[in-house]
Amino acid sequence: MRKNLGVHTILIAAALAMVAPFGWQIVTSLKSLSNATKVPPSLLPEGRWDNYGKVFDVLPFGHQFLNTVLMAGLRTIGQVLFCSMAAYAFARLRFPGRNVLFGILLSVLMVPPQLFIIPQYQIISSLGWLNSLQALVVPGLFSAFGVFLLRQFFLGLPKELEEAAAIDGAGPVRIYWSIVLPLARPGLVALALLVLLWSWNDLFWPLVVNTDPGKMTLSAGLASLQGQFQTDYPVLMAGSLLASLPIIAVFTVLQRQFIQGIATSGIKG
Repeated sequence: MRKNLGVHTILIAAALAMVAPFGWQIVTSLKSLSNATKVPPSLLPEGRWDNYGKVFDVLPFGHQFLNTVLMAGLRTIGQVLFCSMAAYAFARLRFPGRNVLFGILLSVLMVPPQLFIIPQYQIISSLGWLNSLQALVVPGLFSAFGVFLLRQFFLGLPKELEEAAAIDGAGPVRIYWSIVLPLARPGLVALALLVLLWSWNDLFWPLVVNTDPGKMTLSAGLASLQGQFQTDYPVLMAGSLLASLPIIAVFTVLQRQFIQGIATSGIKG
């Protein structure tokens, strides 16, 4: 009993430590600027709900929200589709150089993503895609991590159903689409949530390729509220909270499948 009490105490303390910044964000969003920057800081909100209305005055919030939804949604669909196809090929199909190609793919994970920014920007610029939706979406349609995650998940699936389908005359495409994908739903949901979260919070790339406020995402738009000499922190916190609510709702609904997918992906290496 004492052992469980100690474990629960640690878990509760860790949970409070993780929730504390979110609580401080809510409190700050309900303060005036003078109270938010006061030293020592005040722990009580002032009920300044008008800060949430100011977000829509200083930003084209609706356009940026739509841009973010489209970017995150299309990236998620693209990665689930393309990464699952590549992962199925690496997990089940036999072809010359498979292990070498997979090793090269994994080596990409060791390269800092910042190194890709300049060549990707040059490609997008040469295609005339700056300040466009495709500039936000196309570079994020595929990832080596997604292939690795789903390959590990596919390796843990039983081969008997696939072998039975092959005996009945089903080809690799039919087996992938009709058998493997339904069985891999937890893994697909896990990847989808990871890509959705990463895309929703992506700041650097959208800030580089889209400089028009109407073409920006929420993360880039909120970053533009930070001034050189003064920042309206209550409005910034209000906007950040509004931008966080959709992704929190999605994760709350799908968290069980997300945890199952992450746990199952390491069954077999």
